[in-house]
Amino acid sequence: MENINKTFGKVEAVSNVSMTVNNEEILGLVGDNGAGKSTLVKILSGLFRADSGKIYFKRKSVKITSSTKAMDIGIETIHQETSLVDQLTVARNIFLGREPTKKIGFLRKLDMDYMRGESTRLLGRIGLKKVSPDSLPPALSGGEKQSIAIARAMYFKASLLVLDEPTNHLGIEESERVLEFVKEAKKEGTSSIFITHNIHHVYQIADRFVVLRNGKKVGDVRKDETTIDEISNLIIGRGIGA
Repeated sequence: MENINKTFGKVEAVSNVSMTVNNEEILGLVGDNGAGKSTLVKILSGLFRADSGKIYFKRKSVKITSSTKAMDIGIETIHQETSLVDQLTVARNIFLGREPTKKIGFLRKLDMDYMRGESTRLLGRIGLKKVSPDSLPPALSGGEKQSIAIARAMYFKASLLVLDEPTNHLGIEESERVLEFVKEAKKEGTSSIFITHNIHHVYQIADRFVVLRNGKKVGDVRKDETTIDEISNLIIGRGIGA
């Protein structure tokens, strides 16, 4: 993302921010509430349009005009509140927007048997063997929902996984499960942007950190070159070494 700008009325949500994510890298995008993190990634995932700036994906200039366009090129976004659709089964959620069909006579209909079978295998793989592919999301815990959303991205071989506050409102054990899935996705070749205001969660797994404050980028540091305290100082405006 190069020189991205976005305003809402008189509010400058993102100001001239540039950010790069490398292959098989977990990037922690951190900052206090209102720093511009979610706005930036909503531009990347096609929910918002930038006022100016450019986006390059796999070294090619792209225009991401919708969430469908983002998914088509390999960007999967998991929002903290909307990762799954409550009215659809787990199987339907896993294949949402990419539902397989089969031909019956002159018509095509959803191939529910295929979706249930693949979902059962995927749920077993991620350790959710007790969750039925016919379950509805309201019956699941927060950690189960996030795990399914991440596994869905891995199933469809996303190149970039964007997680917006994925551990918000989760307990310790469920947060650890989500962090493990992000690391597993990296092993399978998927890069991730992990957005959070809780530096202690992402510090365990991130390779590098981009810090936003008041809509501006104030830091871009590798984990092996910094500490939690230094990143925290950047977030609140003290600067590294303060």
